[in-house]
Amino acid sequence: MIQTRSAVLLMAYGTPETLDDVGPYFTHIRGGRPPSAEAIEHLRERYERVGGGTPLRAITETVRDRLEHALAADGLPRRVYFGMKHWHPYIADVVRQMANDGVTNVTAIVLAPHYSRMSIGSYRKTVDETNAELGSPLSVTFVESWHRRPEFVEMMSQLVVEGLAKFGSQSDKVLAVFTAHSLPVRIREWKDPYEIELMTSAAAVAERLEMGDWRFAWQSAGGTTEPWLGPDILEYLETLKSEGVTHVLQIPIGFVSDHLEVLYDIDLEAKHKAAELGITLERTPLPNATPAMIRTLLAIVRDPSVVAEVAASR
Repeated sequence: MIQTRSAVLLMAYGTPETLDDVGPYFTHIRGGRPPSAEAIEHLRERYERVGGGTPLRAITETVRDRLEHALAADGLPRRVYFGMKHWHPYIADVVRQMANDGVTNVTAIVLAPHYSRMSIGSYRKTVDETNAELGSPLSVTFVESWHRRPEFVEMMSQLVVEGLAKFGSQSDKVLAVFTAHSLPVRIREWKDPYEIELMTSAAAVAERLEMGDWRFAWQSAGGTTEPWLGPDILEYLETLKSEGVTHVLQIPIGFVSDHLEVLYDIDLEAKHKAAELGITLERTPLPNATPAMIRTLLAIVRDPSVVAEVAASR
């Protein structure tokens, strides 16, 4: 009898490791089409502004190590791999490595809790196509969404509490604004669940914390000519100013790791815009590799039943 070898595959978007990597990284995001020199320089400047790079890869490696340790301690000893969508180690290369290592059963988890065909769907396509090219040696349980897991809601709720603490005695004046990465409006034509899943988890956190008033906005829209989901947080801050709002806690509920869309788009761009308007803006910490994040992932690996639930709803 062949012994089954189980493993976990964690996946994240990817980040250039040096400023010289920005061009190749951007080219990969564009499907191999080189961007203009001006576009590369614009992105490079953003990475320069946050210190020359982001800690996304280091965070993901730490999550991998801590989850592997937690699984072993919980009686589920298995290797945890990680792959990146747009940088090394590429997901396809890691899938090949898993097959070469003799892995047969894989629980695949994208480090993003909410499903969209444009985001999580593309990760799944890479895993499935690579596995098929190899002759399908891997039996893959792909966790498409984990936004309703109680561990996720609890973790995000505690991070909101930490964020509110930054305002001290002014915390009673704070308006909570949840945000996530915008996507093109055309996802609505597909009945894509992305918006609904985000609103569901935001509402769950707000209910848990008994928030009377809270809002939702979008951020980090792409630079294409087609319409993207809005309102954008930078524009929405002007709306809030007109309402007399003076303190905002931004809750990037669509993200779980520090990366450019948080370190630049929120910590620099949104805070600068808020300051211009006379608004004090803070954000919640990200889960990153905290014990709560590891507990959440451990629960998903132990019980990936959400997969069947999500599949049945589509």
